[in-house]
Amino acid sequence: MLLQQTELEARFNLARSLAEEGGALALEYFNRRDALVIETKRDLQDVVSIADRDVEKRIRERVAAAFPGDGFLGEEDGYKAGASGYTWVVDPIDGTAPFVNGMPNWCVSIAVLHGGEPVVGVIKAPCHDELYAASAGGGATLNDRPLRLDSSRTVQNAMTGIGANSHVTPETVADIVNRLLHMGGNFIRNGSGALMLAYVAAGRLVGYYEPYMHAWDCMAGYCLVKEAGGWHHAFPTAGDSLTKGAPVLAAAPGATADLKALAGLS
Repeated sequence: MLLQQTELEARFNLARSLAEEGGALALEYFNRRDALVIETKRDLQDVVSIADRDVEKRIRERVAAAFPGDGFLGEEDGYKAGASGYTWVVDPIDGTAPFVNGMPNWCVSIAVLHGGEPVVGVIKAPCHDELYAASAGGGATLNDRPLRLDSSRTVQNAMTGIGANSHVTPETVADIVNRLLHMGGNFIRNGSGALMLAYVAAGRLVGYYEPYMHAWDCMAGYCLVKEAGGWHHAFPTAGDSLTKGAPVLAAAPGATADLKALAGLS
């Protein structure tokens, strides 16, 4: 157990360092984004640039040097299995659309899984100079300030984050928003699911729901929310499930029941 804790702490410290380093590199690109060549993936809203690829490459190389037996899943360059039982799950820039359009709602998201569970979650939001960090049993922090969720915050007296993408029909998203509003709630979407999950951990949002999301978008946020005292819907990680999309839901204690009902999970 002591060895495992030492292994976890070493990965947590590296994740924090890499989030800062990756965030600084991404911010350099952001500040000269007019020179970036923007490509599309699934559709015209699903964009990528050299910034995404370079940040992921930097993180992937540093992890391989420090922990060569660890697995690695990155949004841009895919999955490499490991033998240690630890797997890094990284989105080099979550919120690329806001990034390329000059908005600050983007982040670097780094998670480490063990036994299929997120045991490290670090999210860096460079434009806000914010570092969200959590490890299993170690709590969650924002710029080293402890985070603990307030159970008096509910769907009715706080804001809920909602995610949308081309994997989900417009009608489905409209129905989610409609039902949330009928519950007496309100919603926001800022273009970065990872950052909105960090906001749940920080108490800025009372929950976040997206019907289809990938592991690299949610795993760091899930660790943060859990360690801040919230709840999250399990993401499937067995077999090749880790590389596929799934529903993502995280909530503060006072909003869990309502948001489970909204997502059809109650």
